[in-house]
Amino acid sequence: MTIELTRVEPLLRRLVGAILRTHREEQGRTLRDVAVQARVSVAYLSEVERGRKEASSEVLVAICRALGMRLVDLVGAAHAQLAEADGRIVVDLTAAPAPQLARPAREPGAALLLAA
Repeated sequence: MTIELTRVEPLLRRLVGAILRTHREEQGRTLRDVAVQARVSVAYLSEVERGRKEASSEVLVAICRALGMRLVDLVGAAHAQLAEADGRIVVDLTAAPAPQLARPAREPGAALLLAA
């Protein structure tokens, strides 16, 4: 008997929401505080954080700004989590370069995605 396991990819809206919620909670801020600063309703921000609403890029930028982060930080964190779920690792060559890896020509701060 053979059992085939398929990996379910997480939904991007759920990852994004969880990342935003984590940042907000780490700052000890309320939904209301961040929603007011981002100019969105508390209910909408709650839905975004729970992964029930797919926010536009404009809304994501506003929420990120309210949390003191950049959209690239949000996208980078989501990328790392998606790569991990896919069984890959993300190595930031600017933080601690691995000596056995050749450094490709790229922008400073870019991450390299490696298959595990």
